Amino acid sequence: MLAESYYRSFGVPVATIRPFNTFGPRQSARAVIPTIITQALRRKEIKLGSLTPVRDLTYVKDTVRGFLSIAASDSAVGEVTNVGAGKGISIGDLAQEILDLLEVDKPLRADPQRVRPEQSEVFRLICDNAKAKKLIGWQPQVTLREGLLDTIDFFRECVGRYKPEFYTL
Repeated sequence: MLAESYYRSFGVPVATIRPFNTFGPRQSARAVIPTIITQALRRKEIKLGSLTPVRDLTYVKDTVRGFLSIAASDSAVGEVTNVGAGKGISIGDLAQEILDLLEVDKPLRADPQRVRPEQSEVFRLICDNAKAKKLIGWQPQVTLREGLLDTIDFFRECVGRYKPEFYTL
């Protein structure tokens, strides 16, 4: 908001990007996708919080393209632009997709310790990326499946650096 006020008051060229849930290789162990992958590779079951929230997941290369496109675009100046896939998937369905890609069959468990307090949980978060398409011609190029496969490959190679037995806050 401060940057926007400088744009409005002094004409400082500011463009604001609002990226949605970005995922990919080297992602923090605190995020849900690394949590699912590392548990699937090293544990007998997958422990998660609530399985019903829906998230819009964007592969890191697409998010970076969004940042670069907005930075290079005069039409984005003074605008707030959402960058996200525009599609939602529940955490439970995401976990099942990852298990399918890994070709493993492990039970999914909702761990009460990992469930967010109801007042702080966002149950459905999906990007409206129409402005990004209109202003800068941006849309995701990497499918969820392709991004997950790339992410899985990374975590397979370095799973030993992660501790899936611990709940990382």
